[in-house]
Amino acid sequence: MRPLITLFFIVFWVFSHGQEKQILIKAGKVFDSEQKKFLTNQEILVQGNLIKEIGTKLSVQKETTIIDLTNYTVLPGLIESHMHLLYLEPMKSNLTLENLKMITMEGDGLRILRASKRAKTFLDAGITTVKDLGNSGQFLDVALKMAINEGTIEGPRLFVSGPIISSVGGQMPGMNKKYDHLISEEYRIVKDVEDAKLAVQENITYGADLIKICADNTPNNTSLSIEQMKAIVETAHRYNKKVTAHATGEKAISDAIIAGVDGIEHGYQLPESSARLMAKKGIYFVPTDLTAELLMNYSGMPKEAVTKYLENSQFKRLRSAMKENVKIVAGSDNYIDFGIPQGEAAKRVLVAYHQAGMSPIDILTSCTKTASEFLSLPDKLGVIKKDAFADIIAVEGDLENEFDKSIFQIRFVMTNGKIYKEVK
Repeated sequence: MRPLITLFFIVFWVFSHGQEKQILIKAGKVFDSEQKKFLTNQEILVQGNLIKEIGTKLSVQKETTIIDLTNYTVLPGLIESHMHLLYLEPMKSNLTLENLKMITMEGDGLRILRASKRAKTFLDAGITTVKDLGNSGQFLDVALKMAINEGTIEGPRLFVSGPIISSVGGQMPGMNKKYDHLISEEYRIVKDVEDAKLAVQENITYGADLIKICADNTPNNTSLSIEQMKAIVETAHRYNKKVTAHATGEKAISDAIIAGVDGIEHGYQLPESSARLMAKKGIYFVPTDLTAELLMNYSGMPKEAVTKYLENSQFKRLRSAMKENVKIVAGSDNYIDFGIPQGEAAKRVLVAYHQAGMSPIDILTSCTKTASEFLSLPDKLGVIKKDAFADIIAVEGDLENEFDKSIFQIRFVMTNGKIYKEVK
């Protein structure tokens, strides 16, 4: 009898202790990023790191933890789709000098420690996923991602590119040829088509989730050829990895589209013809925009000049992309130290879109559902639905009528099923 009793207690213990505890979130409003609308009186049941169910008056276990968010609007965790966690430069600085200082004076250890602290600011801002696009040394982004995944540090879910693939010079203008080996500490410089293919294989081998290229490597004045970019795209797609391109000028944008990239980053000189072609081909667009306030701080231009620039350039090209139904993904490229936490500064890009005339619903979609599609996880990220990752946030206020204020009033953050910020 004794072995049978022992087995019974073992089975009972495993069953009672092995079951992951459930959390029931009672929400006032829930943003449905798939239907692009707000739902009311919803309950979200979380078990482990997944959403088990969403609906009204859900049946739950007796031991379930109840979280009352009925006074708030609940959203999928926000996704920041253009970041450089391993690089932050002071305003009015020199890109090349800052890179050299990091490479030769600060080193990998200090960079990753600083990035670890910055990573938490994104969770504070309700950003639970970050697409990190290079300027991160030799795969320091991969190391940072591993540290977050294993729980060594707190931070958002990361999708990383490894070193940016670029033509000669990278994005470090003014370098002496004698020291071009230092550029290779930050960029993967390719020499020809075969080397371009090898660069993709290297990045994937050492942990890249996607490939970032420079279709033009501004502020330098060279670029990858269409043939090199086509080889990169073909190789990346063979391994089911997407390619996104830094492309600022018209020619670079056009070349990248011809080469078959999956995304265009920046697109400052995006013409309507390219926007139309991007929409037709399903190419995603990440407009890295500044608010009028941040642009004044950064440029030193008077308010009137900033307003004129925004209307004739930044706002104009974003409105053109919206008109052509381009898939817009929110990304800030916030590598400037504005004296506020990097996560908060990055979220200002959503306000910039609002200033350009984008609706709150479309803005929220750009940093949830559409962003998750770009990451090839449309049913796991950026949505609140059964079997999605439990990345959930709550904001106070009226997002539809007071977006610029409410989006910064983060009251609750859950990432991968773990509560990071609780309602006070």
